[in-house]
Amino acid sequence: MARKNFSIVIADDHPLLLTGLKEELLSNQYNVVAEASNGIQALEIILKFKPTLALLDIDMPLLTGLEVIRLAKEKESETKFIVLSFHKEPIYVAQAKALQISGYLLKEDSFLEIEKCMEAVLEGREFFSNSFDTFSLKNASVELKKLQLLTPSEITILKLIAQQMTTLAIASALSVSSRTIEKHRSNIKLKLAIEGRTNVLTKWCLTHKNIALNL
Repeated sequence: MARKNFSIVIADDHPLLLTGLKEELLSNQYNVVAEASNGIQALEIILKFKPTLALLDIDMPLLTGLEVIRLAKEKESETKFIVLSFHKEPIYVAQAKALQISGYLLKEDSFLEIEKCMEAVLEGREFFSNSFDTFSLKNASVELKKLQLLTPSEITILKLIAQQMTTLAIASALSVSSRTIEKHRSNIKLKLAIEGRTNVLTKWCLTHKNIALNL
């Protein structure tokens, strides 16, 4: 597909990175129709311009890149999404895969890698950064399977924990006993293979807040 025959939206809250990516794309004759520096702007321009591709950072204010993808897909957006992030941990790749993204690149990748990714995605193929080895992608698949084991109730509780709510507060909000919440917490730890005792699940949720809130 000719470069001018498909449209691109880019979003990143780092001004220098956003400007650099935009200039690189434009200088190579790509059709960048809009840019955003936060998640809400990104969602708005994706829904407005309906771009062929959207290159999104994960860590953006107001809405994360993962939230943007989820909300856009709920609106039946046909845009193909490529994550461009510093995060290379399997848990992030797993969550992105759960949202059926088309590509996942790291910000350390070259522009040539971005071009290869866009070409693959336009041909209907998934593309993951060459920085991910086979083991890393297998790990991501394992993490994805763990997340898929969670029940709707467990996902709700995980989201509330990520919002720093206590067991008592969660029990009150869901109109159940604290004992029920503690049982759910134990089951979540078991399914996600999180080891440890005091507050280990809370620590996991805060460390992986983007993941928990986007389940």
